[in-house]
Amino acid sequence: MACWRRRPETVSDERLLHILRRLVEVNPRGGPAGLCQVSAEVVEVSGAGIMLMSSDTYPRGSLCSTDTVSALIETLQFTLGEGPCIDAYRDDRVVAEVDLAAPSNPRWMALGPPLVRAGVRGVFGFPMRVGAIRLGALNLYMDRPGPLRDEQHFDALAMAYVAARVVLSSGPSAPDLTGLPGADFHLVVHQAAGMISVQLDVSLAEALARLRARAFGADTTVDAVAADVVARRIRFD
Repeated sequence: MACWRRRPETVSDERLLHILRRLVEVNPRGGPAGLCQVSAEVVEVSGAGIMLMSSDTYPRGSLCSTDTVSALIETLQFTLGEGPCIDAYRDDRVVAEVDLAAPSNPRWMALGPPLVRAGVRGVFGFPMRVGAIRLGALNLYMDRPGPLRDEQHFDALAMAYVAARVVLSSGPSAPDLTGLPGADFHLVVHQAAGMISVQLDVSLAEALARLRARAFGADTTVDAVAADVVARRIRFD
């Protein structure tokens, strides 16, 4: 299903009003806080997360997540560089895997097994954009297999649209949003990627890929390897 350049035709004024009212109830001060909570409530799924992205499918990090499982999904996507949010952003379309335990089209070979062990069965990525500006993706998960119902799909499109507008109006760059409770922008990873980019004379996306590979090979987190790079205990050359 193609992404939109303006409000999706399936999103009614009534549904938008319902979402905006709920956001005000959760966060009267406005801004991105509450977006993930309201997304999970409105779409009626087990949990939700929002990953912000930049060009070349470079993840900035997680804006929010509703629970420990959602946080795990966001962290693994950032660490491994694969998953529904990254595919939704890259391909500019809705991405769905209705049964991670028995996928009809196997993908995300490193991501799937730990998520299944955590109780995740269905995952869905909805791209977030305003006009030509792409911001990231809304990630939803279910603790049981099966597709979203039509009304859930339409509500997810509405939430992705609202989330994109809210994030853009709040400032789309990570530093403007790092103070948000629950946000995890892995700042040490971005700092390390910048250092590796200079050391190897490669793009930031390539530097992050090298960083991920080192973490994966050492069976540790990308944040741990990044901390060693920043502390100059590890050098890529």
